[in-house]
Amino acid sequence: MKQPIALAVKCSALAILASLMAVSAFAADGIKGQVEVGGGGISGAEVTLWLAGPGAPKKVAEAKTNDDGSYELALAGGTGGDGVLYLIAAGGQSKLSSGKEVNPAITLMATLGDTPPEIVTINELTTVASVWTGAQFLEGTVLSGDALGLQIAAGNVPNLVDLETGGLGSVIEDPLNSSETTTLAKFNTLGILLTACITEKPDACNKLFAAATPPGGAAPTNTLSAMQNIARYPSHNADRIFGLLDEFYPVPAGKRWREVALIPYLNFAPSAWTLSLVYSGGGYNGVGGIAIDGEGNMWSSNNFLVGGQTTIFDWVGGGISKFAPNGKPLSPMITGYRGGGVDSAGWGIAVSGDDKVWVTSIIGSTISVFDRKSGKPLSPDSGYNFDGKLGAMQGIMISPNGDVWTLDNDHSWIVHLPKGDPSKGRIYGQVVDGKPIDGTLQLKKPFALAIDQQDRIWVTNSGSNTVTRFPASDPGKAVEFEVGYSPHGIAIDSQGNAWVANSIGHIGIREKLAFVEEKLKAKFGSHDGSASERAAKEWIDLWEISDKFPGGDVSMIRPDGTMLGPFNAGKTMNGAWGISIDGNDNVWVSNSMSHNLSQLCGVRTETCPPGLKTGDAISPKGGYIGGLQTITGVAADPAGNVWVANSWDQTLAGFKQVPDEALSTRFAANTTVVFFGLAKPVRTPLIGPAEAALDGAWTAPKMDLVK
Repeated sequence: MKQPIALAVKCSALAILASLMAVSAFAADGIKGQVEVGGGGISGAEVTLWLAGPGAPKKVAEAKTNDDGSYELALAGGTGGDGVLYLIAAGGQSKLSSGKEVNPAITLMATLGDTPPEIVTINELTTVASVWTGAQFLEGTVLSGDALGLQIAAGNVPNLVDLETGGLGSVIEDPLNSSETTTLAKFNTLGILLTACITEKPDACNKLFAAATPPGGAAPTNTLSAMQNIARYPSHNADRIFGLLDEFYPVPAGKRWREVALIPYLNFAPSAWTLSLVYSGGGYNGVGGIAIDGEGNMWSSNNFLVGGQTTIFDWVGGGISKFAPNGKPLSPMITGYRGGGVDSAGWGIAVSGDDKVWVTSIIGSTISVFDRKSGKPLSPDSGYNFDGKLGAMQGIMISPNGDVWTLDNDHSWIVHLPKGDPSKGRIYGQVVDGKPIDGTLQLKKPFALAIDQQDRIWVTNSGSNTVTRFPASDPGKAVEFEVGYSPHGIAIDSQGNAWVANSIGHIGIREKLAFVEEKLKAKFGSHDGSASERAAKEWIDLWEISDKFPGGDVSMIRPDGTMLGPFNAGKTMNGAWGISIDGNDNVWVSNSMSHNLSQLCGVRTETCPPGLKTGDAISPKGGYIGGLQTITGVAADPAGNVWVANSWDQTLAGFKQVPDEALSTRFAANTTVVFFGLAKPVRTPLIGPAEAALDGAWTAPKMDLVK
């Protein structure tokens, strides 16, 4: 096997290393296995092994199944190349079919990764798993894309299905996923619908293909294309697709169960045919922000410590966590990565191009930095705190030139570390006698920040209804834009538009306006008590507002400062918090209080379903759901998976000064949720505005430095 290929890309002082696993020779002399559905073999199917990469896939080997559905592929020594291997089984006849002819609608798939198992079953579940994880790279039987994205997609297949047996994968059947979400039942139901077509239930293929026809598109002609359409448009015809289960497999008279090979199956129609898995471990607890690094690993900033009796009044501070692209925790189980001054890591976490992870702390009032590869702290034990001047820290960002910018939510400051050098750091936004000392720069509880293509920094002011923008080279030339109340997350799309998640949103009734203004005025004006006491009051106030007057929306600010919106996904947002842009410039919003994920059509409407305009919801009414609690951060990865951070669980327990003992460790949520293949892949780490993934390596976005 070749050594990983280093792909180094430079931008000023930035460089990022991406690794590519290579397949120069197969470990086995061949692959053998079974092609089947519903437990019955498929005879006469054409089985082809393909090698996927950036271009057209290469045929590696082919065979035809025997009468019992078995097959065997011979692999020549030295065959192969860089990429991901996958199997396609097409045509043939199911032993469970009443027909006597070849069924041309049969097309099944199994994505294997860079090294194939010696035994592979190709069936309905391997097909569903391969389609959903590879949805952004699959067109018909052609799997193609950048190396990193393909590797991530292939690496997630075993979480859903056991490639050797064709049964359930280890993660989907674990305690977190088998009974806590509907993913297992959805997964099985999709497999059952495939089986009906392949075994030639009366008119099953025609009905399935009609229901799986994409908006404005042509009906599919085989089972693989039908599944692709459902994966890409998961809420389209969701009820109709579910209704096929009863048409194909009605419950027999006098019975309680359908006569199917897979249980459990859905009893109620889903709002969308998304597949999501829940992951835990690695010190993940009460997470604020998340970030994806250049290898597709997810990093989280943990407000709280696993097992600690944390309340909103007394925080037991956590560190940071790291998860592999397949959801495996890589950081220590209880503590995560600690040291370097981190204590109750806040919203701010960012990965730089030089393999560093930067993080802020709320209670610790520090800026910390870790080595991306080892997780070891690089900052001193006390962190970087500017001689104790800093307060509760939140957002942090790496600019394309390597500068680090971070926000002091307590004091309403912004801190600048040129090239990431704390010794050269400077604080902006200080106020003397009520007047800003840096030109017009005056922030109001700043929370998150982003940089656009014109080298302008955008900051959300969570203590108001404004966003501040200033040139990175001259923070004193600041301007404000009015958005919804309590803006938190912010993201820049490829066209330079700023998208803002307003947690309270635009207020339509006088009673709510008065209530909100009273709370925000108290929030911005108070510096009494400790950092934890002030934070407690702020969170309780925000929770009370969202509980009494549910709301939240998204604002879009064009590069010229004109506004579009607000957008609220059909009034289904409550507590819009995190926001992320995918490679199609579509917008993803985590709604903390309504526990759902919204997908909005961005400015490139040609990438949206037909008939939608900018700001319209692509997600179903009520958003995407599945394992979500009180959520915060959201981020797309290079395979198009959408990661969402669960933050709080037992809120009522956490809001007590002395919680019930039985719930005293349950305030924080301890899981992250990954939705497979929903978004257009993006380049990671996010340094500057969002860009579509091309080759898996980060390069600096084009910057227009004309002010």
